[in-house]
Amino acid sequence: MRSRPRNKAKAQPARPLHERELLRICGLTAVQALFDRDPGRAERLFFEPALKGELDAACRTLARAHKPYREAEAAELARIAGTVLHGGVVAIARPRPLADLDPDTIRAWVQDGQPLVILDGIGNPHNLGAIARSAAFFGLARLVLADRPDQALPSDAAYRVAEGGLEYVALYRARLPAALYELRRAYRIVGTSLARGSAEIAPSGDRPVALIFGNEKSGLQKTTLALCDEAVKIPGGGLVQSLNVASAAAILFYLLTRSTSGSREGRTSAIKRSRAPSSQASTSGPPSRYFNSSATASSVDNASRRGSRRIRP
Repeated sequence: MRSRPRNKAKAQPARPLHERELLRICGLTAVQALFDRDPGRAERLFFEPALKGELDAACRTLARAHKPYREAEAAELARIAGTVLHGGVVAIARPRPLADLDPDTIRAWVQDGQPLVILDGIGNPHNLGAIARSAAFFGLARLVLADRPDQALPSDAAYRVAEGGLEYVALYRARLPAALYELRRAYRIVGTSLARGSAEIAPSGDRPVALIFGNEKSGLQKTTLALCDEAVKIPGGGLVQSLNVASAAAILFYLLTRSTSGSREGRTSAIKRSRAPSSQASTSGPPSRYFNSSATASSVDNASRRGSRRIRP
């Protein structure tokens, strides 16, 4: 008697995400970017009646996928979003996975010669969102986030500030400063610092630039600065020590993309650099900082946490 063939193990369905793992993406621009770039991540949609016409295409997409959407008044939207800064629409969406940075990916990137942005400990999700927005605006398509506990990851607050920018940049994670050893083979590593003794920046060589930003309060770690080919600073009037990191990033992105597109004229008068310190010299210098007031950073972080409370609709 022939035995019946065993049934093949059925593939297990993907585990449904817990409500706390889903993102609340607020604002018309951010929601439209989600549906333009990756509509399959959207799970539910809530919007004020006045925005119905703007969201017809999104509603049709959800209807085809048998996912819910409906109108809601401002008070209900505030409850769903966890903030009154919802812009009239809230999409509940799955987060984008963060890919690990590996040598093969780096080698593929170098072929197109585009700059790379690295965030090493940017802890405020508002700053992450603002940097992603500026990166998308200037066409910088890749953003590497440090794999460390104090690095902000995409969140409700980050998406709200990014205004759709997080949908247009590829997100990766890497352990720093270890990943810089591999990146240095292909990229010119440029760190940001408030170090003194800077000189005007020269035109870049044949390697694309990897621009790295450190933590809002403590800046780049000394071991990271020691691995940079050079360090840049933005000169100011001297009344305050520095710019917010997101503001500094926007300025540097403009200068960086202008130089890589062939328009270098006038750039040397706007940006300065200094030679990256040796490991010995870096241990004796003061740490670079973007915020010179820990109270300011704390108040922003507290506000961010208040705006990110999870309330299930």
